[in-house]
Amino acid sequence: MTEQTKLNRDEMPFVAPCKKLSPWAPFRWVRLGIKDLVQAPQHSMAYGLTVALMIGIACLLAWLRGSQWIMFAMLGGFVFLAPLTCIGLYAISAQLERGQAPLMVRSARAAWKRHFGNEMIFTLALLVIFLIWVRAAVMVSVFFPTDGDPTFNDWFMYLGFGSMIGAVFAAITFSASAFSLPMIMHRDVDSITAIVTSVNAVLRNKRAMIVWLSIVVVSLLIGVATAFVGLIVIVPVIGYAAWHGYLETIDADQFPRHEVGITSVPRNDNSQLDQDTGAPTNSQA
Repeated sequence: MTEQTKLNRDEMPFVAPCKKLSPWAPFRWVRLGIKDLVQAPQHSMAYGLTVALMIGIACLLAWLRGSQWIMFAMLGGFVFLAPLTCIGLYAISAQLERGQAPLMVRSARAAWKRHFGNEMIFTLALLVIFLIWVRAAVMVSVFFPTDGDPTFNDWFMYLGFGSMIGAVFAAITFSASAFSLPMIMHRDVDSITAIVTSVNAVLRNKRAMIVWLSIVVVSLLIGVATAFVGLIVIVPVIGYAAWHGYLETIDADQFPRHEVGITSVPRNDNSQLDQDTGAPTNSQA
């Protein structure tokens, strides 16, 4: 059995095929995300509140210490860390699709315990990109206007250089993370396969991905503009939408399911998983 499993894994493709998307497909993902929010309001709000508090406290501390450029770097860096904050939301959506009542314990187990190894490899990759970006942001700080009355040109140069550098790193991170973490949770794949699949899908659906990235960026800006209160709702909706976007875009049928956990059974299966182990019950084929 072990040899057969190894043989089957060796025969699996290096990248999962993707579907061609309409440029307006992301709006459908958002509608599905709002539907999930309505179905699990308490879990969604609790998740969104936690993320909003973490971001708000970090930015407030940076501002009070007189390091405004660090605050801007943190807000920009959220683009890199946002995929990791949505892992638990993917688990909630997966439970709803299977007719299960969402449980935070089950979501946490699925998000952090079941696939911890692959998620940590992905996290390390994001961390390296983030640290390089922070270093670049520190270098851009030489353009920060220090005069008592900075002019428009001073601000334009500072924000312009910062935006250009941040856009490069954000594009790399977005391409690598758009579909990789949902795939790791959905199927038994390694991090490299998931990342390559994500990059391939983004490159083949540039218009749809530009629309999706615009929705994410505008939504996060609205959340920040509302003193982070809007993030309580925005973060769950974006996380749920990302999960539905993955399901619509990536064809992962050639990869095996996880042996235990939420995604070990197909969607639309109303039967429950074992509460302790997360394995399918005997009634599940």
